Amino acid sequence: MLFTDLNGDQARQMIDTEQVFAAYAAARTELDHRYAGSMAWKTVGSHTYLYRKRQGVWKSLGARSSATEEIHSGFHQGRERVQDRITNLAARLDEMAPVNRALRIGRMPIIAARVLRRLTEARLYGPVVGVVGTNALYAYERLGGVQIAGPQLATGDIDLLYDARKSLRLVAPEAAAGGLLAELQKVDRSFTAVGNPGFRAVNRDGYLVDLIMPAGTDPIRRPPRNRIGSAADDLQAVEIEGLGWLVNSPKTAVTAIDARGYPVQMWVIDPRAFALHKAWLSTRGDRDPLKRSRDAAQADLVASLVRTRLPRLRFDDPALNALPRALRDLADTIGRPQASETTAVKRSEPDW
Repeated sequence: MLFTDLNGDQARQMIDTEQVFAAYAAARTELDHRYAGSMAWKTVGSHTYLYRKRQGVWKSLGARSSATEEIHSGFHQGRERVQDRITNLAARLDEMAPVNRALRIGRMPIIAARVLRRLTEARLYGPVVGVVGTNALYAYERLGGVQIAGPQLATGDIDLLYDARKSLRLVAPEAAAGGLLAELQKVDRSFTAVGNPGFRAVNRDGYLVDLIMPAGTDPIRRPPRNRIGSAADDLQAVEIEGLGWLVNSPKTAVTAIDARGYPVQMWVIDPRAFALHKAWLSTRGDRDPLKRSRDAAQADLVASLVRTRLPRLRFDDPALNALPRALRDLADTIGRPQASETTAVKRSEPDW
């Protein structure tokens, strides 16, 4: 079996966890935006003014009056309410985690989930980098309401697809200075870059984080930016052919559950684009034979998942027009049940 459906208890618990996590994430966003910085009274000469501090800069909101006093009290009371809500929701997620483990819906490796949470905190995950490769299967199984067979999920690394078109100074100004390696070291201080410069980081347990990006259209010219941070030792994305199709494919946000039972938001490419890209990789003669075999298996798995659990996602959808026609034509070759799979086997005894 490539995958199995979630049972009723698992499905209910998954939905409940997602709802609490969504409320928690919304509260954190409200705190970080609406109540960012601080607000205080300052006396200048003989007058008192209300000041708001954001990103290290103080700005006057006006002289003390009934209106500014209302703004001051509303800010502090509102922030306290949001902080209380965050505390309560965090405790709720702590309570749900062991239940998630007991129901076996915690699937994603812990280190991978922690890396993605850190990148989300740094505002890199989603707009700047996304997950491709085997780890994306944790999102696709949630989309289909199934659990994928263990061997298909086994991996000791995570591939981060870098979209260099985004303005880091606008999207993630702090990460633009520190870089990806600095963010990884906030998760695990043992992460170090392999090579100088290198596209890969590894921790003391051998877990790998690869930074990859689409190959340029001109093989001679170097890309305008192939690293996230300005630090000399930061990871430098390696260019790989075919990734431009993925960068331009539709994206979706999905909540996965890690092995400790805690949720993590994932940004992944459309499962149809994933399956077609894997099918294309499996035909390349310059690719490692073992990887080609795994690529073909994952292409069939995800295409089968789309056809049987996500019929609304059609392979002839115009949304996939960013992919070359030859790539889209591969849809007819993947995810189709073989004759032996569709014929029921009659048994005269239980499957002992």
